[in-house]
Amino acid sequence: MRPFRRSIYKSPAQLRQLVEPGLVTARALRAALDAVAPGATTLELDAIAEASIRAAGGVPNFMKEPGYHHTLCVSVNDEVVHGVPGGRVLEPGDVVSIDCGAEVDGWNGDSAATVVVPNPGADLRTGRELNRVTEQSLWHGIAALSRAAHLSEVGAAIEDYIRSQERDGVRYGILEDYVGHGIGRSMHEDPPVFNYRVKQRGPEVKPGLVIAIEPMVTLGTIETVIEDDAWTITTEDGSLAAHWEHSVAVHDKGIWVLTAEDGGAEALAPLGVRPVPVA
Repeated sequence: MRPFRRSIYKSPAQLRQLVEPGLVTARALRAALDAVAPGATTLELDAIAEASIRAAGGVPNFMKEPGYHHTLCVSVNDEVVHGVPGGRVLEPGDVVSIDCGAEVDGWNGDSAATVVVPNPGADLRTGRELNRVTEQSLWHGIAALSRAAHLSEVGAAIEDYIRSQERDGVRYGILEDYVGHGIGRSMHEDPPVFNYRVKQRGPEVKPGLVIAIEPMVTLGTIETVIEDDAWTITTEDGSLAAHWEHSVAVHDKGIWVLTAEDGGAEALAPLGVRPVPVA
């Protein structure tokens, strides 16, 4: 007998189940982002996000990862992903990436965003430009998903956008060891979602596909180091990093960004894409 293999494609009823955890995730992430300020600690941000998720009837799904005890991953400056919340105090000019996830009724949401802590009078153009490029690469990947035949087209669009923004000697690093993923009953499911061009076409993009797209971009190397806490991933050369992520559903009427309050309408409009709610 062949072993059972779960399909990567969700039914229409399952897609509807993913709407609420996406919104709960989006609101918790927004609450944490709004609290980013000089003097705030990463653990304070974590508490804000946890309270938001639990008030909505959800559970922080990061806590279900063995050995992890927090709602968020908060990564600062050269920390790319998986930064563990604690007593670190945010300072003006810090580049802060926040990754958040929620489970509601057994279904998951996952989203991340990066902000630069205000520093009046300082030149923050480098960090802000890295952040802009990373965020826009995500939206270009999502736009590509709306018209793609195969999943590899998403990574190609992300890489193409990032490379198009390189000028004045700037060369961005696109992490290869950490990629996006499917999402549903589990926070991390098949298929892998690459943020760069690959030879394989990948799965067919068709109704029922739900993925978390998450480009991680640096101002230097793509080589990383796992810190002594066994979680935090930093750039080997100490360069700044940014991280953006959304969970996105493909359905029979189009796409919908589950972890955006408006389904991604505002960000996708300039790219010629009109998302359609999951019905």
